[in-house]
Amino acid sequence: MDAIRGPDAGTLLIRVLRGHAAAASLTMHVESIACTPWASATFVGTLHRLTMAAVPVPGLRDWIDGLPEAVFAMRGHIVADLSVDRIETIDGREHVTVDVLTLIDA
Repeated sequence: MDAIRGPDAGTLLIRVLRGHAAAASLTMHVESIACTPWASATFVGTLHRLTMAAVPVPGLRDWIDGLPEAVFAMRGHIVADLSVDRIETIDGREHVTVDVLTLIDA
């Protein structure tokens, strides 16, 4: 985290996903995150691949299914695209891998 500019898009994304899960009475743990700079002719942002894990509880699958359509508020960034890439059950926990494109909101 940069003390002057604040947290980066990856940190903000983790925060909003945890908050979104908490609002659905779920606890998600981020197992890994990889961030890659991204740019097009008109936009600049970051591609994120996150793997999250949770104990399977009622409502978890609905929460996962709703992620691509969810709206996330991130200071200085926009979640332009989110897709669920993989859901696996490992050692009694659901592991969810999502791909997210965030854009700098100028």
